[in-house]
Amino acid sequence: MRMAHLVTNCTFSPSPAVKPYSKSPSYCCNVTRFQSLKSSNLILKSCSKRQKKSFVICASAAVQGQTDKTQTPLTGNQQASGHSSSKPRKVMVIGGDGYCGWATALHLSNKGYEVAIVDNLVRRLFDHQLGLDSLTPIASIQNRIRRWKSLTGKTIQLYIGDICDFEFLSEAFKSFEPDSAVHFGEQRSAPYSMIDRSRAVFTQHNNVIGTLNVLFAIKEFSEECHLVKLGTMGEYGTPNIDIEEGFLTITHNGRTDTLPYPKQASSFYHLSKVHDSHNIAFTCKAWGIRATDLNQGVVYGVRTDETAMHQELSNRFDYDGIFGTALNRFCVQAAVGHPLTVYGKGGQTRGYLDIRDTVQCIELAIANPAKPGEFRVFNQFTEQFSVNELANLVTSAGAKLGLDVETKSVPNPRVEAEEHYYNAKHTKLIELGLVPHLLSDSLLDTLLNFAIQYKDRVDMAQIMPSVSWRKMGAKPKTVSV
Repeated sequence: MRMAHLVTNCTFSPSPAVKPYSKSPSYCCNVTRFQSLKSSNLILKSCSKRQKKSFVICASAAVQGQTDKTQTPLTGNQQASGHSSSKPRKVMVIGGDGYCGWATALHLSNKGYEVAIVDNLVRRLFDHQLGLDSLTPIASIQNRIRRWKSLTGKTIQLYIGDICDFEFLSEAFKSFEPDSAVHFGEQRSAPYSMIDRSRAVFTQHNNVIGTLNVLFAIKEFSEECHLVKLGTMGEYGTPNIDIEEGFLTITHNGRTDTLPYPKQASSFYHLSKVHDSHNIAFTCKAWGIRATDLNQGVVYGVRTDETAMHQELSNRFDYDGIFGTALNRFCVQAAVGHPLTVYGKGGQTRGYLDIRDTVQCIELAIANPAKPGEFRVFNQFTEQFSVNELANLVTSAGAKLGLDVETKSVPNPRVEAEEHYYNAKHTKLIELGLVPHLLSDSLLDTLLNFAIQYKDRVDMAQIMPSVSWRKMGAKPKTVSV
């Protein structure tokens, strides 16, 4: 095994509008100076064969006089058998610095799980490269974890590195020994994957190879680990029949079988998710891996109980044309007086859910794991809306706050049906106990007031869509500032 070293006096690059954190021995390091790891909580393991080195960093902030009195969570299998343990269940949140991942990591930690975040922080790099920024100021991942520790006494371990580097991922799995792995660690934007050839290649390599590495890590180092993978409802497309939860029973030429539901991906990002699903299903059959594939709808909102505890725990809120989702974008546009940007006819219908329901669904999947060799698919959303319906809801909510909200149809940059049938089933998570937060006037008021609070941070140049499905090419696309 490769020797681990303590590293001191290195300065990490903070994100925009976030003050650099203190250069204490626990968080700052100079890779040219190594000391014995016995004297510190920070472990850094160099483990890369790629051009850029990846590292394993296990970090926790020391807070004296605080103890964790949260009851240890049990899985459904443990509850059924009457088994209990004083040792918390371990959950690795891959992509735990992102929009859904950060909220999930805090929620699970608050529920008594032992949590580790694995992230290469590339999402922050995308903002720098494209000239984007979160509506909300977000602290560094180190400051986020330190603040969580100081408020709750709960430790979240941190592994910084690229899951496409199998040596790094192997060390993380062997070190943490997860009972469950929640996999958010993918490039998650369809427009980003359609900017140019290099971003399309990056998206498919990062997502497909990263997920393959996770599957191999489970097989080699943690065979009982339950994989909870974030897929997307976009895998299904918009078929002219009802969308089932993962599988469809059909009769053809007198014979009947239950088969994976047909996939009609609409971007290189969505195609990467389809490839992921096929790879996961195959390894469940071949290796006996247990996996739950959560085909998630469009997420809106920003605050959960945990992220609202302190400003340094704030989640990111994207409103731009590349990473922003429809309802979040509409609320920001209304707050700054920009017409709501409806693509084409506006009849595009999708499943939506509050971010508070995202974290609830993840917890339910972990607590009720798949059986060895089982590949489950849950459709993870709570309501269906067309783009026009969302625009009307935001317009009405804005009027109550004195906002004069207009709607504008803009040429659709995507290749998609703008009017279509859409009826997707989503009962399995409800059956496990999901209590959804449905979109209401009060929630829209909260979102709009939140957008108004931070409207001075809005870059108006980032509101209109800038990526065209039909016009993308092989030449790298640069950003003019």
